[in-house]
Amino acid sequence: MKYVAGVDVGSTQTKAVIIDQNKTIVGRALLDMKTSMVTIAQDTFNAALANADITEDQVLYIVGTGYGRYNVTFGQEQVTEISCHARGAIALFPGTRTVIDIGGQDTKAIRVKADGQVGDFTMNDKCAAGTGRFLGAASEALEMSLSDLGPLALKSQNPVRITTTCTVFAESEIISHLAKGMLPEDVLMGVHQAITNRCVSLARRVGIESEVTFTGGVSRNVAVVKLLEKAAGMKINVSPDAHFCGALGAALVAHDRAFGVQTQPAAMAT
Repeated sequence: MKYVAGVDVGSTQTKAVIIDQNKTIVGRALLDMKTSMVTIAQDTFNAALANADITEDQVLYIVGTGYGRYNVTFGQEQVTEISCHARGAIALFPGTRTVIDIGGQDTKAIRVKADGQVGDFTMNDKCAAGTGRFLGAASEALEMSLSDLGPLALKSQNPVRITTTCTVFAESEIISHLAKGMLPEDVLMGVHQAITNRCVSLARRVGIESEVTFTGGVSRNVAVVKLLEKAAGMKINVSPDAHFCGALGAALVAHDRAFGVQTQPAAMAT
């Protein structure tokens, strides 16, 4: 059996996915950005190889994607994350027509055609407001883990309006509200609402069409998912592999290059 791989180098985490000739995921890995992008790309790919229990010489083609895709120096090709998230979302949920991706430093809204090609897209500007970094500021201000933010926010009864759209000043505003006696859950819900409002504004530029698939690290935040569903007026697809969507899309592009273009969707079994 021969394999192909996709490596998604993000601003805060790097993901790698290995699939076989049948498009079944056989290995995956995710590492936090603690070293150089070149090093973390190689380390994540090596971890995915170990997870798949295969060797590098069994991998025919590797595609890099993401914020730091050109650091996948051991790959054969680099592809924009817009294309890879669209391709990965269609593989996870074939009915996908809109993709919302919230990562560590940017937010993307993508309109997807039935064949997985990009119809239109938009991204936030250089400011990190409305991204995972905004949640990071809240995490630091409240001295809480990121995984605890969503559940606590959902306990809010009186959300606090967050007026700043700047991540740099968000922490100061959060601390100010807490000093005035505002409950942490109410402040957090305000943060989540600010993120969601910016995200929905982006998505409306390309058109929110059913089905909507949510990808990226922030898709694991239950409060953001709930708020997005309320704003969109529909159930939103969130896969357990949503965090790997870009890497999966890159692996599928690699599959096209190595084995030829095929129409069947990826199998998600491991």
